[in-house]
This record gives sequence, C-alpha cells and structure tokens, in this order.
Amino acid sequence: MTVRVQLEDFDTAHELDRMTAGQTQIGAVVTFTGLVRDFANPATVQRMTLEHYPGMTQRQLEAIVAEARQRWPLDDCLVVHRYGELVPGDRIVLVITASAHRQAAFEASAFLVDWLKTKAPFWKLEEDGGQRRWVEAKASDDEAASRWNR
Repeated sequence: MTVRVQLEDFDTAHELDRMTAGQTQIGAVVTFTGLVRDFANPATVQRMTLEHYPGMTQRQLEAIVAEARQRWPLDDCLVVHRYGELVPGDRIVLVITASAHRQAAFEASAFLVDWLKTKAPFWKLEEDGGQRRWVEAKASDDEAASRWNR
C-alpha cells in the first residue's frame, strides 16, 4: 500500500504496471484518475492551486487507505495526490485498487475517491481572468461520502 503526496505529475500506466508486476493473485484492478476541469459552476477555471500541510496530509491519506484495507480484501492500493499549481487537463489524483475480486476493487476505489474528496486536507484556490476564489466543501460530496459511514 502506497500513499504519495507530490508536486510532480504521474504516469498512470507506469504506476499500474509497477503495482501488478508478478502479482498473479490479483484478479481485478480499478484505476481512477482525477483531472483539473476548465469549469466550476458558474465560473471557468484557468488555474488551480492545491495547498496542504505535508505531514498532516500524508497521515490523513494513509488513514483513509488503512480504512479501505479494513473494509475490503485488497492485494494492493496506491494513492497519489498532487499539490501546487495545476491547469485544466492536468492530473490531480490517482487511485489504484487491486484485489482478487472485482467488487472489492470497485467498492474500495469508490470509497477512497469519496473520502479523499471529503476528508483529505487540501485547500483549492481557483483562478479565472484575475479572479481568485477558494473552493468550499460541497454538500453533494458529503452526501456521496456518507454512504460509507457505518
């Protein structure tokens, strides 16, 4: 299980190949890649800056992955989350889950994405034509994540 918070871009295919090499017990792999969109209702986005507290963010992402491992029989899991300045089309986050069975890989991936969206300590600043605004938490994200509360 690996968690990385980094400034640099990542290569999804490379990460997938590295995770699965020689792992013949894996029956299913689910990948999720989050990208910067060029819109945010109602404005457009020309640039996004993601800020975080390095130690706190790493620990929180590791706790989210540990929760996923308790809930599903994962053979492996990777979370890569970027910070810094990003533009539309840039990759922000990568989640890869691997399990012997597809349902566990799918559900763990959905759980991780929902909880990263609501529990990961990142602050997003969007810019458009000289206008800057902090992105606030969305009720729809909280609602999506609530399905995993038990």
